[in-house]
Amino acid sequence: MAHPHHLRDWQPADATPAVDPRESAALLLRDLRTRVEGLTEREARRRLEVHGPNELPHHRARQWPAALARQFTHPLALLLWVAAALAWVAGTRELATAIVAVIVLNAALAFWQEEQAEQAVRSLGEYLPQRCQVRRDACSRSVLAAELVPGDVLLLNEGDRIPADARLLSGAVEIDASALTGESSPVERAADLPDIASRPLDSAVLVFSGTVCTGGAAEAVVHATGRHTELGRIAALSVRVRVAESPLERQVRRVAWLIAAVSAGVAAAFLPLGVLAGLSWAQAFLFAIGLLVANVPEGLLPTITLALAAGVRSMARRGALVKRLSAVETLGSATVICTDKTGTLTRNVMRVVEARDGAGEQTSPRIELATALARCATADERASSGDPMELALLAFARTCGAEVGAETREQQRIRLFRFDPHLKRMTTVDPTTRGVAAHVKGAPEEVITRCTSVLPGSGAARPLTYQTRSRLVEVVNEMADGGLRVLAVAKRDFTAPPADRTTAESQLCLLGFVGLIDPPRPEVAAAVGACHSAGIQVHVVTGDNGRTAAAIARQVGIGADHVVHGPALDEMPEAELDRLLTSGQEIVFCRAAPESKVRIADALHHCGHVVAMTGDGVNDAPALRRADLGVAMGASGTDVAREAATIVLADDNFATIVGGIEEGRRVYDNVRKFVLYIFAHTVPEVLPFLLFALSGGAIPLPLTVLQILAIDLGTETLPALALGREPAEPGLMEQPPRKRSQSVVTRRMLLRAWGIMGTVSGVLVLIAFFAVLLAAGWWPGTDVVADPALHHTYLQATTTSFAAIVFCQIGTAFAARTDRTALRQVGLTTNRLLLAGCAFEILFAAAIIYLPSLQAVFGTAPPPAWAYALMLPFPALVWGVDELYRYRGRTRSAGAPERPGAGISTASRSEGSGDVGRDGAPKPPRPSGPGPDDEMP
Repeated sequence: MAHPHHLRDWQPADATPAVDPRESAALLLRDLRTRVEGLTEREARRRLEVHGPNELPHHRARQWPAALARQFTHPLALLLWVAAALAWVAGTRELATAIVAVIVLNAALAFWQEEQAEQAVRSLGEYLPQRCQVRRDACSRSVLAAELVPGDVLLLNEGDRIPADARLLSGAVEIDASALTGESSPVERAADLPDIASRPLDSAVLVFSGTVCTGGAAEAVVHATGRHTELGRIAALSVRVRVAESPLERQVRRVAWLIAAVSAGVAAAFLPLGVLAGLSWAQAFLFAIGLLVANVPEGLLPTITLALAAGVRSMARRGALVKRLSAVETLGSATVICTDKTGTLTRNVMRVVEARDGAGEQTSPRIELATALARCATADERASSGDPMELALLAFARTCGAEVGAETREQQRIRLFRFDPHLKRMTTVDPTTRGVAAHVKGAPEEVITRCTSVLPGSGAARPLTYQTRSRLVEVVNEMADGGLRVLAVAKRDFTAPPADRTTAESQLCLLGFVGLIDPPRPEVAAAVGACHSAGIQVHVVTGDNGRTAAAIARQVGIGADHVVHGPALDEMPEAELDRLLTSGQEIVFCRAAPESKVRIADALHHCGHVVAMTGDGVNDAPALRRADLGVAMGASGTDVAREAATIVLADDNFATIVGGIEEGRRVYDNVRKFVLYIFAHTVPEVLPFLLFALSGGAIPLPLTVLQILAIDLGTETLPALALGREPAEPGLMEQPPRKRSQSVVTRRMLLRAWGIMGTVSGVLVLIAFFAVLLAAGWWPGTDVVADPALHHTYLQATTTSFAAIVFCQIGTAFAARTDRTALRQVGLTTNRLLLAGCAFEILFAAAIIYLPSLQAVFGTAPPPAWAYALMLPFPALVWGVDELYRYRGRTRSAGAPERPGAGISTASRSEGSGDVGRDGAPKPPRPSGPGPDDEMP
């Protein structure tokens, strides 16, 4: 019994108690200063003050002011702030106010979207049970789990969630430790078992916080609480792991710097050009600011945010909750998926898939085998309680005609010898019509050695010969190699109940074998095939058995070319791990510890991959945070995993991930489409300023700053948003992942935006502008302000420039719908939102041109009717020139040798190459990013 003066022997509250939980129970009780009767309430209170409550490290709540502030300091947001400030200095306060409104609206939208996702995830602390049974003052009582202290004696029963790390003192329990270990099968823990495990998690005498007792009863002494538990250690590790920045966030930052550099460069170049052309320094500075504003795409940031938000909603309809907007695009750029096995590739429901008779032959199961399975069990199928494996065996027995209710079975049972991990078998003694019978099930190697006869599928029992025994060993190995968990079932008849277990389990008659499996989800194989077509590798990272994991992996099409066990991974040098991960093989990492999963994610990062890591257990949390994208299971996953992940799958389905990859690729492609669309309008907006400056004012300004604002925030916004909802181009999932270093903006995109569509639009706009001026008798150098008649014509000319840009925008929008494909392949009217957006921009432009109140603000006047006839073919001209460019690119690509790995199926790559796995299935292609866009002519 601990006394108050013993408190000085305890560690501070922020340190782990210096005890060895794997030492003998007597020594551990001594070191913990406690006894089997438990602590006194007084001592428990003292220890609670020293060690603190039994709680996990509190997850720091999302601070909404900081989260909102981040939306205002986004790279593009900062650039817009600069543009607003310069617009204010230049005297165009309406423009400055409008830009600030854009920043505020965009920040509010992004903040609201991410707050909605955060609210869908529960906190870490809810994972622990609220109350538990302990013995204090030699009496059993219920206490709050948060008040447990080292030295408390826990009383564990079936159905209890274990609230702290403890060492068994007496009894035996069956534990579902899948949340910590990843193993789907329950494990046996007993106080009298020898502790020969290589790691504490596998110790036969230890139980851990967060696991569940599925059967049995035991007493255990608590040796660690709160942050010092295995659960607390993993939670702390997941908090320390930094969250990786998404590829889109990196690329948007690059785009922001590109825009800033171009804008500042153009503005800086304008100052000396304007002065040399005859402008004053004040005039040159004001127009430099105008150029800067013209170069900043004010609508780009909200368009990106809204496109990502639309992707989030689309993924939610597919069953995936996205907690961060940029995660949609990150999933689309994934090159490697590291998936868990249980519940993700499989259904997480065990079932019998194969049965053999006592001679090892595949025949219809005899009633004796089914009866033995129905009798030799402790689970209740109707209540769905007990060992999942036993539930599967009972369901199989029922289909074979042997159904015994749990209540009847327990009442009639004469003896029960529970499953013993040493003996690896379980036995019940039950009544029969001829007396009693011992029904035995267990590991084949243990049961076969105790058999003297076998019962074939038909006929009477016959002696077990040496040849038959060898044949049975081969059968068991064959079933195990197929990923099945094999159990042998035997029986012995008695006239009276046997005296002991040894007698009950000797001279048995082998009834047969059953093979159980947690079957793969039927849709996973097609999803894995889609990953391979998309050039994405799939590795399995699980805490489960390597043979089982590899068998499941191969069944769903994952290569499983190499199986790496946890201890071997821990000893593997970094260089060797990098070599393995870049070998093009698909790997099964089994018995992986939490640190090992983080190490795998780090190694893949180092090798240049974008990693999506799935998981459902507490042990997966650190890796979920470290990966580019953590994907947690919503139905079967733990709260800890859901908290650490960026995406939560409501249906726990691997196929949903593949749907998310397609959605992410579509979103990224669409981001590039509307970036192209927005960039294309920079040239016709900038050319008027340059023309004005280079002419020294001889040519009046063809476009005003407020008209540019009307274009950037009015006419181009809805078509840009519509491009964000563009359906996926054909063959999207047959392309390899893009390179991690590939930018959203490439030289090819700039060539299309500025060199082709922008230049064509700029020339057409200037043609329309000069046509109106020249038709009214204007000549370069004429003062359009002093002459009232020419002033009205000038307003008409600038309005014509504005309208010409709108007409060109329509052609640009349809040209931007495809990157390489011809427009006829996707259909002219398949994006109805774009049609509506184009209709809106025409109406919006008409309102600015014809409504008197807006004419006064934007300085517009209705152009002559013949000007519209001139501008009518502009959309077709802009689209047609770009279509010719893309056609030229397609013909060159068709004539060029195909790049290895680009859109080639797994089978075709492996055909004749010898690049196949051990099971004869072709290996998936090694991911390689697409060739740079800027290399295409």
